[in-house]
Amino acid sequence: MSRIQASFAALQAQQRKALIPYVMAGFPYADITPALMRGLADAGADVIELGMPFSDPSADGPVIQKAGEKALAFGIGVAQVLQMVREFRQTHNTPVVLMGYANPLERYDIKHGAGRFIADAHQAGVDGLLVVDYPPEECVQFAADLKARQMDLIFLLAPTSTAERMAQVGQLASGYVYYVSLKGVTGSGALDVGAVAAMLPRIRQHVPIPVGVGFGIRDAQTAKTLSQVADAVVIGSKIIQLIEHQPKENLAETAAAFLRTIRAALDSN
Repeated sequence: MSRIQASFAALQAQQRKALIPYVMAGFPYADITPALMRGLADAGADVIELGMPFSDPSADGPVIQKAGEKALAFGIGVAQVLQMVREFRQTHNTPVVLMGYANPLERYDIKHGAGRFIADAHQAGVDGLLVVDYPPEECVQFAADLKARQMDLIFLLAPTSTAERMAQVGQLASGYVYYVSLKGVTGSGALDVGAVAAMLPRIRQHVPIPVGVGFGIRDAQTAKTLSQVADAVVIGSKIIQLIEHQPKENLAETAAAFLRTIRAALDSN
C-alpha cells in the first residue's frame, strides 16, 4: 500500500475528507518550499501536490503560470524539486505528489539514464505523479513502473471526459483521481457545485479509487460544500496568490493559517 492509499484509508475510517494543497516548487523564493510544505502539513494537509515548473504549461492559469516562470528564473528544475522533497522528508511523512508535464521528466531520463526519474523520485520520498500530458493509453508501463515502487499515478478527469476515458483512467490510476471541476485552466471561472455533484456518481461508476475535486476552490465554504460529495478537495491558485508577495519569514504561516480554515470547514461536516 502506498503512502497516499494509506492516508485515504485512514481518513475513510475516520469519516473525514482529504485536504490537498498545491504549491509551486521554488515559488516565491527559491529556498522556501520545504518550509512551506512543512507548514501546510502541520496545518492539516493530507497530501501535498508540488508543482514542477515548466516553460510551456497547458493546464495552468495565469496565477500558476506566473509562479512557474518565477521558479524557472531561479533555476528550479527536476533535480531541485527532488531535493526539496528530500528536505521535507527529514521531518514529515505527509504524501507528496509531483504535478507537471512530460517534457522535464523525459529530459531527466535522457540526461541521467533510462528510468532514473522514477528511481530518484522514489529515493527522494515522492509518493505520486500527476503528469498532465500523459494520457492513459500512452503510459501503461509508466504506471506499472511507479506501482513497483509503491508510487501512484494520478490522472485528471474533466466535465468533458467520456465514459470510455473514465474507464481507461479507472484501470490505470491509483491513489486518487483529480476531477477538474471547470472547463478551462486553473484558477478560472465560477464553480458550479451542483454540476460537480452530478458528475461524481458518473465518475465513480468507472473509477474505484477516491475522487478529489480542484480548480476554482477559493474559500472554506466552497470547500466544505464540495467535501460533502467528493473524497478530497484540492486548492492551488488561491494559495499561490496568498503567498506571492509575502516576506519570507511570514510566508509559511500565512499559507498554514489559510489552510487551517479549510481544514476546520472540512472537519465540521
